[in-house]
Amino acid sequence: MVPMLKLNNGISMPQFGLGTFQQGSNEIAKNSVAVALKNGYRHFDTAHAYNDERGVGEGIKESNIPREEIWITSKLWYNDYTGADPDKAIDDMLKRLNVDYIDLLYIHQPVGDLKRAWKAMEKAVKTGKARALGISNFDFSEEAWKTIVDSMEIKPAVLQIECHPYAQRIEMRKKAAAAGIQVECWYPLGGAQSNGALFKDKMIMNIAKAHKKTPAQIILRWEIQEGLSIIPGATNPDYIKENINIFDFSLSDSEMQAMRSLNKEDRFYKTNYEQLKKFVESWPVTD
Repeated sequence: MVPMLKLNNGISMPQFGLGTFQQGSNEIAKNSVAVALKNGYRHFDTAHAYNDERGVGEGIKESNIPREEIWITSKLWYNDYTGADPDKAIDDMLKRLNVDYIDLLYIHQPVGDLKRAWKAMEKAVKTGKARALGISNFDFSEEAWKTIVDSMEIKPAVLQIECHPYAQRIEMRKKAAAAGIQVECWYPLGGAQSNGALFKDKMIMNIAKAHKKTPAQIILRWEIQEGLSIIPGATNPDYIKENINIFDFSLSDSEMQAMRSLNKEDRFYKTNYEQLKKFVESWPVTD
């Protein structure tokens, strides 16, 4: 049974879900969501920039599971609100997903006209089109953080950042906690750029052996016990099933501490704000 996290607006979010970055196509995303739903997933994280919202929506619709039992997250890309109508962008997102509302709506990157985006997102909450708002990758810009967290009427409920045993993001997590914001991890297993580095870590491998689990399951279990929300991505049905099979065991206090000792605040996605901005401005959003 996936635990729930109560957000700062009183809404509860499943702590564990499926990330759909780099699914490859709407068809693949649809199949991944179908497999995930059959294996107990009820939280799906997509984005306009992933170009797979339609597939995610189709997978959910075809499952015949009641909408209110599923948590759907998506994200506005910078050109949805910079030089464009953000209200229309939100309506278009709902159409792509084929839903009446979205559970969590993020600004995907700290780039562009952030105030304009957030005002439209606040309006979406007030009109029932969104239940909670979040900020993604705002660890790259203190100015962007202040623009939203310190200035807007509705406060972010969730902050999504890269976070895993080698980059535990201690200071950012403290900052979010002080603002009452839940942290959600992308790359909870290190992502493709890690080349499986976390899975080869001897300490993680030893803990996995002790529990007859995989290194991936140990990492995800540690993150759950740390109170983080996690959205591991996968298209392989076996990995989708493996990743959620983490609620039948617990790590001991000493194992939790051993995992914490791996922290070196070493991110696998290495970039700075200026590089991030250029990347965002050149990313192709095709739908």
